[in-house]
Amino acid sequence: MFKFSNLRRVVRRGYRRTVDLSHPARSPLGSAVVNCLVYRDGVREADCADAGEALRRVRKTGDGFVWIGLHEPAQSELAGLAELFDLHALAVEDAVHAHQRPKVERYGDTLFSVFKTVRYLGREELTAGGEVVETGELMAFTGQDFVVTIRHGGRSTLGPVREQLEAAPDQLLLGPAAVLHAMADHVVDDYVAVTDAVQNDIDAVETAVFSENGGRGDAGRIYQLKRELLELRRAMAPLGRPLQQLATQPIPVVPPEIRAYFRDVADHVTRATEQIGAYDTLLDSILQAHLAQVTVAQNEDMRKITAWAAIVAVPTMVCGVYGMNFEHMPELHWRYGYPLVLGVMALACFAIHRGFRRNGWL
Repeated sequence: MFKFSNLRRVVRRGYRRTVDLSHPARSPLGSAVVNCLVYRDGVREADCADAGEALRRVRKTGDGFVWIGLHEPAQSELAGLAELFDLHALAVEDAVHAHQRPKVERYGDTLFSVFKTVRYLGREELTAGGEVVETGELMAFTGQDFVVTIRHGGRSTLGPVREQLEAAPDQLLLGPAAVLHAMADHVVDDYVAVTDAVQNDIDAVETAVFSENGGRGDAGRIYQLKRELLELRRAMAPLGRPLQQLATQPIPVVPPEIRAYFRDVADHVTRATEQIGAYDTLLDSILQAHLAQVTVAQNEDMRKITAWAAIVAVPTMVCGVYGMNFEHMPELHWRYGYPLVLGVMALACFAIHRGFRRNGWL
């Protein structure tokens, strides 16, 4: 039998209606529990101090559901909730340890979902070691009468999602699946926003590469953007198929009325994934153009160096001949022999320099 005294130590918290406790340090008890809420008839009924008691009330009336939010829980903190809601041990282990692949798995009548959250940092200057996109994780256990959400990372707050749902009682009437859809929609909207922001960075890099001094640019900026696109693709691409399954396959937790909403979210994921693929291809072209410009710039530098070496070779050769100290040298004992040789060297250097300028080497 489930020990409610152990659960109380995990989920008991003070009542604060207006504050979203987005970090465990702000929780009155310092636990990982951020919210424990009960919704009935599409309306938030009350904050619950005891998840077990709240679940008993919901199941006794057969109406409403419990929503418990946690932030980076430990194994011991999640153990009581796992026993209360009959969560699968493998899913609980994945929920405790972050860095999971985005997925939606079914364990009996419970869905376990993992979403990668992204946030655009908005760096003014891209560097090879900096980051443009920050990632986190959202996980959710969804049953017939409960939702347990788990956040990893300090930026993936669900406060706006809860406020949006509470402003639309008709959505909450659809049950825990409405919360799962709202989470997925929130995460995918961030994907689209970050993708649009990254496009601006790509446009800036493209402009810099094809500018007058594009061959002098830093390829690290391009590689840095490609790495961020790879991170976005890892977050987006795995979600396409699970969302399609939620939209098309009969799942007890997901009522037919909400499947169309999941189909819309899946379409947004597909569009964002296609954009990321197009941006990656564009960055490949930009990188090739940059490398070609670097090669051209190096060739121009080599031509200039070669031209100046050819100009300097004339006086070097003449001075080398006269430096051999032979007794019989042309105009060696003539009063004007020295200025004549200097004039010949200067004239030869001028003629070579003019020829290189005409050919575009200097």
